[in-house]
Parts: sequence; structure tokens; C-alpha cells
Amino acid sequence: MGPVSAAAQAPETPDQDATLNELPLLRRERIWGFWDYSSVNIGLAIATWAFLQGGAVAYYVGAKQAIASIVIGYGISVLLVSLAPCLPCGRYGVEQFVSMRSVLGERGARVLMVVMSALLAAAWSAVLAIMCGHALANVANQVLGTEISSGAGIVSVLAVLALSASWAIVARGPRSIELVNRFVAPGLVVVTLVMLALVFTRTSWSDLVATPALDPWGDSHLDFMLAVELNIAGGFAWWPNVGNLARLTRTTRSAFWPNAIGLFLASVIAAIVGVFAALALGSEDPTLWMVPLGGALLGVLALAFVGMANVTSVVAQSYAALVAIKGGGGSAVRRVSWSLLAAIILAPAAVLVFFPEAVYDNYARFVSWGAIVVAPLCAVQAVDFFVLRRQVLDVRALHLPHAESRYGFLRGWNPVAVLAVVLGALTYALLLNPVTYEPAGWFRHLTASLPAFAVAAVVHWVGTRLVLTRRADWGGYR
Repeated sequence: MGPVSAAAQAPETPDQDATLNELPLLRRERIWGFWDYSSVNIGLAIATWAFLQGGAVAYYVGAKQAIASIVIGYGISVLLVSLAPCLPCGRYGVEQFVSMRSVLGERGARVLMVVMSALLAAAWSAVLAIMCGHALANVANQVLGTEISSGAGIVSVLAVLALSASWAIVARGPRSIELVNRFVAPGLVVVTLVMLALVFTRTSWSDLVATPALDPWGDSHLDFMLAVELNIAGGFAWWPNVGNLARLTRTTRSAFWPNAIGLFLASVIAAIVGVFAALALGSEDPTLWMVPLGGALLGVLALAFVGMANVTSVVAQSYAALVAIKGGGGSAVRRVSWSLLAAIILAPAAVLVFFPEAVYDNYARFVSWGAIVVAPLCAVQAVDFFVLRRQVLDVRALHLPHAESRYGFLRGWNPVAVLAVVLGALTYALLLNPVTYEPAGWFRHLTASLPAFAVAAVVHWVGTRLVLTRRADWGGYR
């Protein structure tokens, strides 16, 4: 623990700040209290991805069913991601993917870190940057009289500028995230509530309830279950980011409850506003709502502000990915400066933004591809930490090479946990095809994420009890 303290005593540059490496943080080195983390959570939640989530839900169901599906879906998945990984990381101050070494083994956690940080984070950053580009293009259309389409090259250029602004902020470390969100989070709440009020200046509640879904399957029960699944998957999408943010909180209370304020309440309100706007205006694209709802002046101001909010969301998830890569990438990666590594992390997103329609128009499938992995991952982590280990981790062992660690398993891999994740993912794919987004027969009763979670949880618990607990050197369960 000594190197952590030494790093914290002289944080002259981002690379010297203890919050920017993988070593466990002492209480005095953590920077966020309850309301600090709440503001970060709200800023992360109310980006246009929350409005886009609502627009996607409006494809399947009308207003009343949409509200129910959003509350149910987010309520389930946000609770689960608040338990794992937020509580392990918040309690011990450990980096999120370092904590996963107790579940998957050192090598298994490293592979997971690369997949989540390099691929999923890049894809989410691209979605946010493209939405920011759309917002700025619509501002130009209103103010300058241009006619920029959603697929125009200038949208990609604006998205790259948004990524550049994100890099400039994240390169300065987590305190810049906190400062930006203290301004952005309250403003986003105001924008969301103003949008809600403006929706009801255009249409009454009775008319809104009578408005049909934008593109339903035609089976009301199946449409509702698809909407519930979309929202469960949307909540699970927070998993790769929130552990490394909760790690910066001073208490487990501060690590857990702000998720209810930000990831649940703020997301639910913003998604419901998104549903109402999509139904009232007949479009799922959030960047096309602002001007029709608020007029030229108010609409342009809202677009500009929401575009800036997307930058803060890219910053928050880029920070989480950077800490993971910095800590788990080996000695060569640790020698790379924080700012250069931030540029490398954002580079794949800068490529993806040049295919805006392919990224932007497949939102439901994209969320599904995340949930197929994250739902079983969240299950094995929750069962491992709360049931099998009873919330006790050996922090020193987490940072030892697998040959020396009690979490070494089989040459750095936990075969039971890997099998549990694979079977959970297979369960998901059998119930909901992540490529075509076509549901199987049992989906209408079970969803896909919840069975995937349940299968992975049971397989991990049973496999660990039958196999791993028989050997003291396989995971330290004995």
C-alpha cells in the first residue's frame, strides 16, 4: 500500500495521481462523497443515449407500457450493477478489472479488460460522439440555414471534434470530470424537465396514450417483453464503467446509493421523456426533437447543451477504460503517458464515427451485444463476491502474479467462471438472436438477460462448490 500513499502525496501530473493507476486507493485518496458521485452519475445518465433509449422503446410500445417497461428494466439491471461491481470496488478501492481477478483469474480478467475497454467502450463513445455531431449539425441548420443530413461527412467531423474535446478533459484526470459534471448535471436535469413540459404543450396525455408505437411486432405481450429486455440491457450497459467510478468514493454508501439517483432515476426520467417525444414527433432520433419542441432559440440552446453533455459521458467512460488498461496492460502499457493512452483509447471511436448510420441505426442490436456478455459477467461476480467469498477479498493477492496469488486458479484462468459466462451468453443467444433481434418462443415469458444471468449464477455457484473448493490453491475458496 506504500506506493499508493507516495503517489497521492505529490500528484503534480495526472500520471502521478493515485486515482489514475490500478493500485488500491486508501480512504484519504478518494475524491468523491455522496453528492459528488451523484452528480457524476446524473451527468453520465442523462446524455442523449438515455433519450435514444426512450426512442428505441417507442418502437415497440406506447406511452403507458413504455413507462412500465423502463421502470422494470432499469430497476432490475441497475440494482444488479450497483451490487457488482460497485460495492467490491467501493469497499476496497480496487480497480474494476483487477477485482475480477478473484472471479476469472489474472489472465481471464485481462482478456475481459481488453474486450470491454477496447471494443465496447469505443463503440459507446462512437454512439455518443455521433449524437453530438447530429446535435451540432442541427444547430448549424437552424442558425446558419444549412441543410446537413444525418449521414453527411460533416457529422463525422463534428463527432471527431467531440472526441477531441473529451480527450482534452479526460487527459487531466478524474477531478476534471467532477468539475464539469457539477455544471452539466443540474443543466441536464433542467433540459429534461423543460422537454417534458414542451411535449405536453404539443399534445395532451390522452392523445399521447392513444398514440401507437412507431414500429411494433404486432403482438402486444411480445412487444412489451422486447421493451423490458431493451431496458434491462440498457441498465447492464453501465457495468464496464461504474466500478472504476465507484472506486473513487469514500464510503460504500456513496458507492451504492448514487446509482439509484443517477443510473436509475435520472435515466428513467430521461428515457420516459424520450418515449414521449418520439411518440409525439414520430421520430426516434433525439437530436431531431429539440427545435420542434422548443422553437429555434430554445431548441438550439438545448441541442448545444445536450451535445456538451455527450462529451461528459464520453469522458466518464473513457476514464474507466483508461484506469483498466493502465492497470492491467502490463509494464509496457504503464510506461505510456496518461494523455497518450487516452488518445489511443479514443482512436477506435474516431474511426467508427465515419460510419454514422451503421452505428446509430442499430442501437437495439448494439445494446443486445453488450448484454449477452455483461449479464452473465455480472452474475458470476455477484455470486462470487456476495455468496462464495462473503464480501471478503485479499487485496494483496489481487495484485500478485497468478503463479503466486491465491486467485491463480488454473494458470491464470478460472475454468468454472469462464464456462458459466459462456453458458449464460449461449442462453441469451438462444432466447434473443443478437444479430437479427428476433426472439424465440420462451422469450415472451423470460426475456433474455435474466435467464442468462440466472444460468451463469447457478453454473458458477455449483461448479465452484463441486470443483474449486476441493483444492486450496484454486481460487482460495477454502
